[in-house]
Formats: sequence, C-alpha cells, structure tokens
Amino acid sequence: MLRSYLIIAFRNLTRNSFYSFINIGGLAAGISCTILIMLWVNDELSFDHFHKNADWLSQVYTHNHYSDRIGTSKAAVLPLYEYLKTADARIKNTAVSDWGASHLIVAGDVRVLKKGYYVSSEFLEIFRFPLLKGEPSKVLDDHSSIVISESLAKALFKDTDPINQLIKIDDAVDFRVSGVFKDISANSSFQFDLLMPWGVHAKQSWIKESQTQWDNESFQVFVELQPGSDVQEVNKAIGNILNEKTPDNDTRDLFLQPLLDWRLKSSFRDGKLVGGQYDYVKLFSAVAIFILVIACINFMNLATARSERRAREVGVRKAIGSRRIELIRQFLGESFLISIIAFLFALLIVQVILPVYNSLVDKNLAIQYSMPVYWLMALGFILFIGLFAGSYPAFYLSSFNPASVLKGKLHLGRSGVAPRKVLVSLQFFFSIFLIGVTLVIYQQINFVKMRDTGYDRENLVMVTSNEEMNKHYQALKQQLLDSKLVLSVTGSGSPITEIYGNNTLGWRGKPEGESILFTRVTTENDYTKTMGINVVEGRDFSEEFKSDSSAMLLNLAAVEVIGVKNPVGMNIDLWGKKWKVVGVVENILMESPFREVRPGFYLFNPGANEVMTMRLSETKDMPATLRKIETIFNKHNPSYAFAYNFVDEEYSRKFSSIEMIGTLSNLFAFLSICITCLGLYGLAAFSAEQRIKEIGIRKVMGASTRSIVSLLSKDFAYLVIIGFIFAAPLAWWFLDNFLQRYTYRVSLQWWVLPFAGLLALILVLIIVSTQALRAARANPADSLRNE
Repeated sequence: MLRSYLIIAFRNLTRNSFYSFINIGGLAAGISCTILIMLWVNDELSFDHFHKNADWLSQVYTHNHYSDRIGTSKAAVLPLYEYLKTADARIKNTAVSDWGASHLIVAGDVRVLKKGYYVSSEFLEIFRFPLLKGEPSKVLDDHSSIVISESLAKALFKDTDPINQLIKIDDAVDFRVSGVFKDISANSSFQFDLLMPWGVHAKQSWIKESQTQWDNESFQVFVELQPGSDVQEVNKAIGNILNEKTPDNDTRDLFLQPLLDWRLKSSFRDGKLVGGQYDYVKLFSAVAIFILVIACINFMNLATARSERRAREVGVRKAIGSRRIELIRQFLGESFLISIIAFLFALLIVQVILPVYNSLVDKNLAIQYSMPVYWLMALGFILFIGLFAGSYPAFYLSSFNPASVLKGKLHLGRSGVAPRKVLVSLQFFFSIFLIGVTLVIYQQINFVKMRDTGYDRENLVMVTSNEEMNKHYQALKQQLLDSKLVLSVTGSGSPITEIYGNNTLGWRGKPEGESILFTRVTTENDYTKTMGINVVEGRDFSEEFKSDSSAMLLNLAAVEVIGVKNPVGMNIDLWGKKWKVVGVVENILMESPFREVRPGFYLFNPGANEVMTMRLSETKDMPATLRKIETIFNKHNPSYAFAYNFVDEEYSRKFSSIEMIGTLSNLFAFLSICITCLGLYGLAAFSAEQRIKEIGIRKVMGASTRSIVSLLSKDFAYLVIIGFIFAAPLAWWFLDNFLQRYTYRVSLQWWVLPFAGLLALILVLIIVSTQALRAARANPADSLRNE
C-alpha cells in the first residue's frame, strides 16, 4: 500500500509540475529562511553555556542613584572581592579582574600583540575554560605564572612544550607558562589569549589604595553561587552593602547579573532592565515562524483550490471501498513527501548561501550534520511541516461525498473558499507587518547616522598608546608635525568614540543633595584642534598657560546642568581640589549614537594617554602616507608594531548591530513577500483557469478586458485590505515599543504602515492582473466550445 501511495504521489507531482514547483519552491524558500534564522538564534542563545556551572555564575553590578537618573554599571569596588566570600553562605567563590587590554608578548624572536586579563587565582576555578595543560586551581597561584591559549602557544613555541617557557609582557615583566587553555569559542562573552596573575597587577600603588576604598568602582568582580541558590534572594542579602560601608553616600545598590544574561539581557535604563540582544532573538524567532507559516499556507491554499481536480479520484476510491482514514493517510503522505523534497532543497540553498550569510551576521555558523540531535530536529521539522501544511487539505479532500462527486454535482461553496481567504489574509497580515518593521528600522538607522557628532571624523586616525609611546610623546608629536604628513596631534585618556571615566562634581550654588554624573575625558594640548571641536566660549588647553594642570573644559550639556550663563572662570570641586573652567565646547557624541550626549568635562592630564589621535593632511595616496608615519612611530616606539584605526570606521562600528538587524529584516521581509507572491501567483493562475468559462461568457456578452481584470483582481485586493486592518495596529504597537529602547529615535510616522499596505496591494494587483489579463485575452470560442 505504501508503494501505491508513493506512485500516486509522484504521479501527481509530475503531472502538475507547475503547481508542484510552486509548492516545493515556496516551502524550500520558507524552510531555508527558517534554518538560517534559527542557526543565528541558537548561536545567540548558546553564549557562555559551555561553562558547566554557567547557571551559578554572575558578575557584580551596581545601581548608582543620581538626581536625574539611575545609572547601572558593572564596575565594582575592589574590597567586594574578599568581602563577598563571607557575606552570604550561598556565595561559593569570588574572583576579580581588570578590564582587559592588548599586551606585547615576546618569546625569543616572536613579538605579538594579544588581549589579556589580570585575574585572581580563583578565575579559572569559577569560569570553566577548558585547560589542555595545568590545573585550574593552581595555574595562577604563583605571581610569575601565566596561562596562554593553544593558538598563542603554537605561535610562540611551535611544537615545543610551552610549560615553563619564559614570556616577557610589555617589555617589562617576565612570566613562566604554567598552563594552556583551549582557544576561546566565539560564543563566549570573554575573549582573550592570556591570563596573568592579579598579584602582579595589584603591586601598583593605586590598586593598593583601592583595597580599602568602597567608592572606587574600577574593577570587575565575579561570583559563583552554591548550586540551587536563588540569585534574587542573594541580591536582597547583599544589595545594601555599599550603603552600609559608605553611609555618607547611601545611593548605591548591589546586584548580581547572571552570566547567561550578559549577552541577551544587558540594557538598563533608570535601574530597570529594558532589553538587549534577547529582543532581537525574539523578533527573528517570530519572523522565522511567520515565514514558515506563509510557506505552509501556500501549500494549503493550492491543495484546497485544486480540490475539484482530485474530487473524482476521491469519489472513485471511496466507491470501490477506500475508507476515509486511508485517503487521509495518502494525502498526508503526499504532504510529507513534498516536505522531504522541500527540506532537501532547503539544505542545498542554505549550504550555498551560508558563507555570505556568515559574513553578514559576523559569525561562523554551520549545520552540525554529525550530531544525532540535528537529525532528530530535522525529522521533527519535516513532520511538523507535513502535518501543519497537509492536515487541512487531507481532511478536506477526504470528506467529499462520492455520490455527489461521481454525478458531477460537487459544489465546494463557502466550505472551501472561506478558509482559503482567511489563510491568504493571514499571509498578507504577516507580510505587511514585516514590511512596516523593515521601513521603521531603516528610518531609525538613517536618522541616527545623520546625527551631528560635534567633531570632524575625516582623516582622523587613532593609535593605542603604551608606556613607551607616552615617554616619547613630545618628540613623536613634533616629528609627525615636522613631516607635514600630519596637521595636528593630541593624546587623551579615551578614544573620541568612547568614554572611560565618570565623576560627580561640586560647584557654588549647587542644590543640596543633588547628585549628577558627568563624563570625564583627560587630554593633552591641541585636543579640540585635532578633533575639530568647536570651542563655544573661552579657550582650549594651551602650552602658554602653566596653570592648565588645574583647568577644566565643560560641554554645553554640563553648562545647562550647572545652570550658569557664563561658566568661564568659575571653580569646580573634584577630588578635593578646585578646578578652573577655561572653556566651553560643543556637545561631542562619544558614546552611543542612540542616546543623548551626557554632561561632561575635560581635564588636562599630559603623559597618561590611552590613545594618540592624529589629523592627517589631505593626500591622494593614503597607504603611502601611513607607511611614512609608521617609520616615524617605529623610531620612537620600536617595541610595538604600528597599529591604527580610522575614527570614522570606529564610529561606524557603533551601528554594526542595528545595521545587521536592519539588513536581516530587509532580507527576510523581501523573502516573505516573494514566498507570498509565489503562492498568490499559483492561486491566481488557478482561479483564472477555474473561471475561464465564466470569462468567456462575459466576453461574449460584451464585457471589456478591463472589467474582467478588475473582477478577478478585486477579490484578492479585499484580502490584502483585511490583512492590513489587522496588521496595522499590531505593527504600530510593536514598533512604538521597539523605538522606546532608543533615547535618540525617529518619530513613528503615520504613513509608514499605510505605505506597507499599499506596497502589498500593488504587488497583488500586478501578479493577479497578469493572470487575469491572460484569461481575459483568450478566445471565448476555445473555452465555450464544449458547452
């Protein structure tokens, strides 16, 4: 019997090749889109899950309460590292680290720059990064030990055993390799190639002082809880520790942010979690479902629309004794067969476009064919599609009355047409929703990209500073200027695209109890000149003024907060010292382009630069200019390779996430429309074919081609309008909530959703009209010949 079912199924596929192509093509496109989306979703959801104890790992965060807002930070005070070990019985262990940085690594003749962290000895006991050599509890106990990645060990020592080999870090400190860890996977929140003992880092005077400072939030502290512990209960127990230790500043609340939320739930506003990457995971999971449903609806519609063609087959089979359950099995079998064929084509499509897709999403996604769970999921996928897409047609076709069918009196009526109309409307509901979402994301990206940054990004190049470069800063700067390759040079404590420091300030007339956080940037001379920042009032720091060691610049947002019309000359309290305001600058967009510019200040602090920034002269040969600049750097900074970044490229990276989301939205919205239109094309072709005799009679009676096209098109146009009526309010609600996550955002325009509906309507009219026009132009004598 199974062989008979397969023969019938293949015969139907080949006999109706046009509709088979639409069915299989639509399903394959839908399945391939779903697979691509779910590969991305699975990768996002898998972040940090490789740690065996991931459920019990957290980082210490702080809610800082200010007069104007609540700021959330993952920077912690150093005393918490030891204090939390005994603060609550549910805390199993703690670890501390710095923020990670690029370090020069020297072993023999090999010199490379790699990212590394200074971490306490508990770090590898808490975070279960797989060690290939060494014991997690011992590798960082010795202050002269270092743990490196497998690839770094290969680069430094080739095939030689790296254990006990010497490495020099930053041309200053010698370490002995005590362990080798497996290269960090891409789905880890931590990315590094070396770990160094905290004891070496802690020898610095400022860190020694920080060990008793309960208000210096400059470190990362991690916590491992006892298995089965409730994070929220622990948060209640430790939440008030900082306020107890600093009663004069009782506006800080501690809490633990679970490791598995670092990637997905990382966005806070006024002390409340407002989302993160998880929002996009939910969005694209919904898109995957939408697209798959649209593809399945195509199958349902075409199967039920063509029911008259198979009615006689059903009647004959029932008349000779076939039971309804056998017919249901046959039609479901055909559905499963189509699903299998479509799934195989989908896998082929995915394999072909996966390299391009990986480049788009900046991942290394792949289908794990060797894993049994993959084949189980594939089987489940096929069964779901086969049942979902084939159940309604199977039950519908098997319900025909054999007597009515064989007498030629089968009238499908509303039982066949009404569900089909509902399904088509549902397709357009999804399509219009996706078009609207895509349009608004596109508007938001363009709106923010056009935002004035307050400085000139053109020909601006940044180089990460190091101790050697800072030591020779003045000589390096002078030679760069003398070369005429560079118009201006400056140094700063953070790049123009980031802010590393924050402080509260005091001033005369400040309201009692007011606490507002200001951003802090330390600079060298020529900062505003190099960056192209407009000085609104007063002056920039200058070598002519020796008093600038206690001078300060404010941005316009800070002036507005302070509430002084002429701030130049006023004194500001910071760190127990008076600082004189010498100038006011424009608001500079250094943080997220999706948020407002915060009040900030600039201090003159030479010799402690994190970044050197150069404005290059205009040139037609940028590579040659950079090679000449590299020669100058190699003279004054020979230990480090010349590595640079263009500011405009760094700024563009701030949009990488939303641009990727926007591109994916465009792609999947386009594909969903294509799948919908593919099914609509088949449905319109069949509808025109089914009504060919009616059209012939109308033409004989004098109907024009235009009226016939209008007649066939309006039924589908109504379905688009119904889909729009339901999609518009839901899409408006979703988009309004989506935009709320951005402080600096485009306003939701009234015309966006009507435009999406109009676009869908135009596509429908074009597709249906082509089929209607072909039917209307046919010779009525051909269709009425056998009447």
